[in-house]
Amino acid sequence: MIAITFALPAESSAFLSQLPNKSRAGRNGIQTIRGEINHRPIEVLHTGVGERVCRQRLEKFIEDQEFDLLISSGFAGALNDELQVGDLLLARNFSTIELSARQEALSNLPIRVADLLTAPAMSDSSDERNKIARTTGAVAVDMETEFIARVCAARGIPLLSLRVITDTPRESFPAPPKVLFDIEQQRTRVTALARFFLSHPNRVPRLVQFARRIANARKTLANALVEIVSEL
Repeated sequence: MIAITFALPAESSAFLSQLPNKSRAGRNGIQTIRGEINHRPIEVLHTGVGERVCRQRLEKFIEDQEFDLLISSGFAGALNDELQVGDLLLARNFSTIELSARQEALSNLPIRVADLLTAPAMSDSSDERNKIARTTGAVAVDMETEFIARVCAARGIPLLSLRVITDTPRESFPAPPKVLFDIEQQRTRVTALARFFLSHPNRVPRLVQFARRIANARKTLANALVEIVSEL
């Protein structure tokens, strides 16, 4: 069985729409979605955002369950302008499967292979992102993959880390990250979001553009995942 993780349903919806024979399952107090691709059983987990909830859910997810491969997937932000919105990134510093043996599954996809950074928070500062890129050597950042990699390493589960870029230093968030998503509550606070855009009406067009970029990136990621799993 192949496990695929996303932080949130907003990241997985396009992929799940392509997953045949879907069913919901519950195990150890968490909810998952099962299906299959090319006769390979798939189980999808939403880890939540950030270390605490991600570790908790993932450890329950893999308890008493054997997976042939875990794909850590979802959104990431570019740290410099080498990557553009919609680009696919395979994180070589977290992926533990032998990539050369998977070239057939990856060769038809425009995937960049480079390092990914896991950070405790997302930044909407171009200067800060570029500084992080220079000091770490990473080209993009997320908030979960490092912790997923640690859990997989402890359990001996092969890992493939695949992310799609949704924002860059030039095309950043339409609002402060804490307005777009409340990590403590693991959700967007609609009241706070509405209040921000009512007080910053000039940001509304950026919000619309951001939503369109997210939708396109989500489809790109979903198609790539289906193709990779089909070829494995």
